[in-house]
Amino acid sequence: MLSRLKSLSSNQFTVILALYYVCVFNIPFFQIVKQGVEKQADVNLVFIATIPLFLIFALSFIFSIFSFKYLAKPFFILLTLMSSSVFFAALQYGVVFDYGMIENTFETNSAEAMTYLNWASVLNFVATGVVPALLIYKANIEFKPLAKELLYKLALMATMLIGIGIIAIFYYQNYVSFGRNNDIIKRHIIPTYFIGSTAKYININYLQEPIKYKPLGLDAKNITNKQNDKPNLVVLVVGETAREMNYEYYGYGKPTNAHTKGQGLLTFKDTHSCGTATAVSLPCMFSRMDREDYQSRQAKAQDNAIDVLNHAGIGLDWLDNDSGCKGVCRNIDNILIEHDSDPDLCNGQYCYDQVLLNTLDDRLSTISSKDSLIVLHIIGSHGPTYYLRYPDEHRFFTPDCQRSDIQNCSDEELMNTYDNTILYTDYIVSQVVKKLQAKSEEFDTAMLYISDHGESLGESGMYLHGAPYAFAPEEQTKVPFLGWFSAGFAKQNKLDLSCLAKEAEQGDYSHDNLFDSLLGLMNVRTEVYQQDKDIFSNCRQ
Repeated sequence: MLSRLKSLSSNQFTVILALYYVCVFNIPFFQIVKQGVEKQADVNLVFIATIPLFLIFALSFIFSIFSFKYLAKPFFILLTLMSSSVFFAALQYGVVFDYGMIENTFETNSAEAMTYLNWASVLNFVATGVVPALLIYKANIEFKPLAKELLYKLALMATMLIGIGIIAIFYYQNYVSFGRNNDIIKRHIIPTYFIGSTAKYININYLQEPIKYKPLGLDAKNITNKQNDKPNLVVLVVGETAREMNYEYYGYGKPTNAHTKGQGLLTFKDTHSCGTATAVSLPCMFSRMDREDYQSRQAKAQDNAIDVLNHAGIGLDWLDNDSGCKGVCRNIDNILIEHDSDPDLCNGQYCYDQVLLNTLDDRLSTISSKDSLIVLHIIGSHGPTYYLRYPDEHRFFTPDCQRSDIQNCSDEELMNTYDNTILYTDYIVSQVVKKLQAKSEEFDTAMLYISDHGESLGESGMYLHGAPYAFAPEEQTKVPFLGWFSAGFAKQNKLDLSCLAKEAEQGDYSHDNLFDSLLGLMNVRTEVYQQDKDIFSNCRQ
C-alpha cells in the first residue's frame, strides 16, 4: 500500500499504520470481543461498532509520538516484526504476552525457541511482518520543518482525542461495563500490552536497584532420629508441562500410567501450580513465598528450599534436561545436559529424558553416605513439538501429530501425541523408582514427582501454556503430584503410609506446599519451616 503512494505525510503514515495494526494484528483482540458479546443478553451494536474506531484513534495517537524523522522507520519496522510474532502466537495458540510470558520468553534457550518454528509461523512472519516492514522502509515520508511538523502532529493527536472523547460521551458506561466483564480483552491489544509487559520486565530486572540478598534458614538442622545407619535418599522429579487430566491415576481413560502401575505410587489429588510457565512456576514452587504473594525479583534475592536444605547439610544435586533451573540451583552442584552428550538419546537440539537416567546412575554410584536429595528436571511434555519428546519405541498412542504447527493436527492426533509424552514420563518415573529400589541396601529411598504447570490442547481455542493465572483454565493449572516411599524409608522416618494415602486422596494441594514438605521429608527444622504446609506432617508417628 505504502509503495504505491508517491509520498506520505507523517500523519498519513501514522493513520495507515494504525489501520493495519487494528485490521490485522488485532484480530485476536476482536475474537475476544466477540466472545464477550456472545455472553451478553442485551447487545448495543452501535457501541460494538465503536470499538475498532476507538482502537484506531488510540493507536494513531500513540504512534504519532514516535512518527518523527530518523525515528519513525527503524522504530516501526522493529515494532511490526515483533508484533507479527506476537500476533501469530495469540491467533494460533491463544497466548497472552503478559509479564509472566515475557519473563518466560526472555529465559527461553535457542533450542526451545526453535521448536516453535514451522512453515505456518514462517509464512505468517513474512506476510504480516517482513513485507509490511519492507513497505515501511521504502515509504516516502515527507516531514515538514520541525515547528510545522509539530503543529500538524498535535492537530492529528487532538483530532484523535476528540474522536475518543465523542465515543466516551455516548458509550463510557458501556466500555466500563464491558471491560469489567471481560477484563482479559486489554491483554490482547497489540502492540500496547506486550510492549508494556516488556518494559515492566526490563525495568524490574535491569533498571531497578537490586534488592539486598536475604538468606533464609541459616539455623536449619537435620534432626533425623533413625534406628539404622542408612541415610535417606530422595529423588524429586520435576515434570514439564504435564496436566493432571491426562493421567490415568486421575481417572483418564487411557493407560498413560502403565509403567508405574504396580509400584505403589501415591496420587495426591487436586494439586495446583504456582504459575502457567516454567520461568514463573519453577522458582515459585521452591520459594518461601506462596503463589499469591510471589514476586520474581524478591524470590531471586532470597534463599529457596534448596538453599535451606543446603544449610542443613543435606547432599544436593540438580540434573537438568530442560531449559535450566531458573536460578533455583544456583548455589549447589548442578548439571545441565548438553544436547550432544549422547548420540543415541540426543540430536544436538534436545535429548530424550532417558539421558537423565544415565546421569542419575553416575551420581548414584558416587553419592556420599549422608541424607541426600537429587532433583531431576525433565523436558517431559514440552510443546509444541510433543512428538520430539519420546523415542519411536515409546510411540504407543497412534496416529500422532508429527509436526510443530499443532493447530493443524486433528484432535485425536494431538491428544495421542501428548499422551505419548505422559506415558514416556511415566516410564522415566518407573525407572527412577527401580533404581532407588536397587539402592535399598545402602539407603532408605523415596521419590516425588510434580509438574511445573499444565497445558492447553485446543480447549476453548487455547494451546500451549502461559495464560495469565487469573484467567488460565484448569488445563494449565492442575498438575500431577505423585509419591513413592520404600518400606524402609517409611519405617525409619516414622511415616504412616496408610495415613498418607488418605491424605493424598483428600487432595487440595499446591506448589505452596513444596517448600515445607521437602524440609519435612528430609527431617530439616528451621524457623522458616511451616508445619501446617508440610503435607507429610499429619502422618508422622
